[in-house]
Amino acid sequence: MTAELLINVTPSETRVAMIEEGILQEIHIEREESRGIVGNIYKGKVSRVLPGMQAAFIDIGLEKAAFLHAADIIPHTECVSEKEKQNFPCKDIAQLVHQGQDIVVQVVKDPLGTKGARLTTDITLPSRYLVFMPGASHVGVSQRIDEEEERKRLKELVEPYCDGQGGYIIRTAAEGVSEKELKQDAAFLKRMWNKVIERRKRHNTSKHMLYGEIGVAQRLIRDFVGEELSLILVDAKLAYNELKEFTDEFIPELSDKIEYYRGEAPIFDMYNTEKEIQRSLNRKVSLESGGDLIIDQTEAMTTIDINTGAFVGRRNLEDTIYNTNLEATQAIARQLRLRNLGGIIIIDFIDMQLKAHRTKVLSTLEQALSHDKAKTNVHGFTQLGLVEMTRKRTRESIEHILCGTCPTCNGRGTVKTIDSVCYEILREITRVNRAYNADKFVVYAAPAVVENFQDGESHALAELELFIGKPVSLRVEPLYVREQFDVVMM
Repeated sequence: MTAELLINVTPSETRVAMIEEGILQEIHIEREESRGIVGNIYKGKVSRVLPGMQAAFIDIGLEKAAFLHAADIIPHTECVSEKEKQNFPCKDIAQLVHQGQDIVVQVVKDPLGTKGARLTTDITLPSRYLVFMPGASHVGVSQRIDEEEERKRLKELVEPYCDGQGGYIIRTAAEGVSEKELKQDAAFLKRMWNKVIERRKRHNTSKHMLYGEIGVAQRLIRDFVGEELSLILVDAKLAYNELKEFTDEFIPELSDKIEYYRGEAPIFDMYNTEKEIQRSLNRKVSLESGGDLIIDQTEAMTTIDINTGAFVGRRNLEDTIYNTNLEATQAIARQLRLRNLGGIIIIDFIDMQLKAHRTKVLSTLEQALSHDKAKTNVHGFTQLGLVEMTRKRTRESIEHILCGTCPTCNGRGTVKTIDSVCYEILREITRVNRAYNADKFVVYAAPAVVENFQDGESHALAELELFIGKPVSLRVEPLYVREQFDVVMM
C-alpha cells in the first residue's frame, strides 16, 4: 500500500498528514511552544565544579548553565555491560571533570524556572526500532519483549551491527520486524552519529550544538524508510529545504520524493484532509452502510459502540448485524490511528449468534490493525460479548492536542436542564432567606433561564414569593452560561 505525506508548516505549528489510497489515516501535530531541547547533544565547557553536590555546571550556550551530576557521567544503560562499567570506577565529580574542560553532553531534562537543563554524558540516539549507544559494544533488548525466542532472534540480527562505534538497545516496537528494517535503522543511526562526530571536529569552540532532536516531519520520514512512500509534499520553502538537506544526509533513498507544494489552495484541502481532522473530533462516526460508531475517550479506557443505525440489510437480522460489524472493523482500525487512541480499548460489537461470525469479525479486525505501526493486542470476546484490546500509546491523542475542558460543563459532557437550574435557584433563594434578613432578592441568570421563569415556571416563582413573603425580580445576564447564576439580597 503506497502512502503520501502532506506537510503543512507555519511559524507556530507543523502538521503532517499521512494519506493511504486517497484517505487520511494519521495526523501528527507538533507545536513550537511544546518543543523542548531534550535529546539535543552539545559540546559544552565545564564552568564550575561543586564537590559538595557531586555535580558540575556546564555552559552549553543557553541562558542558564546546565547541571551535570556525577551519576550521569557513568554509563548506566542496559546496553553497557558490567565489565564496561568497571572502566568508570571513580564517582568523585572532582576527578571526573575539571573547570574549563570541554565535554560532550546530552540534555535529559528541559530547563524549568530558575533551574538549568539536566545533562548526561551517556549519549543515546533513538530511531524507530533501535537506540544507538556510542562507545558501548553490546546489544540490549527491551524488557517489554517477553518471548525468549523473539529476544534471541532480534539480538542475533542486531549484533553484527556493533562494529566498535557503539552498541544498541532494541526497542519494544521492534518486536516482529524484519532484518531489513533493523538494518535500515542501524544504518540511519550510524550516519547520524558520524555527522555528530564531524561537527565536533569541525567546531573547535565550545558551547555549540552538535545534534538537535529532529522535528515531527523528519521523524516521520525517518520512520518511513523502507516503506512504500510515493510522495512527500511540503508547503513551506524553508521547511522543504531543511527536509531535502536532512534526507540527502541521512536517507538519500527518499530525497527524490520530496516536492515543494506550489498550489493556490491550502495543502490540507487535498483529499479533504482539513475536514477529516475536524470529523475526527466527533463522537459519532457514520458508516457507509448507514450504521455508526460511538467513540468515547475517558481517562481509564476508550469505548467503541457499534449500531446498525439506518442499515436494515437485505436478508435477515443476523446477516445485517454481521455485515455491519465487518464494516465497523475497518472503520475502527482507521479511527484508532487517526485519533491516536491508546491504552485499553473496549469494543461493543452488535451481538452475533453464530460463532463463525464472531470468529470472522475478530480476524478481520486483526487484519485491519496489522497496518498500524503502533503495537496492538486483540484479546478476543469476553463473556459479556465485548472485545478487549490494547494499543500502545505513542503520543497524545488528537483530541488532547486540539481540545481542552469545556468551560460550560467542566468536562462532564452534559449540562443541567433549564428546569433543573430554575429549581436550584428557587432552593438557593430559600436557603439565603433563612440565613439572612433581606427585603427582596434579585436573580441574575442566563437569558434562557430567565425566559423559563417568565413562562413555564412563573407559577413556581410566584409560590416562592408568597412563601417567603418577599419579592423576587429577574435580571438577564447575557454573558452567563446556563448553569451560572447569582442571588443578590437587597
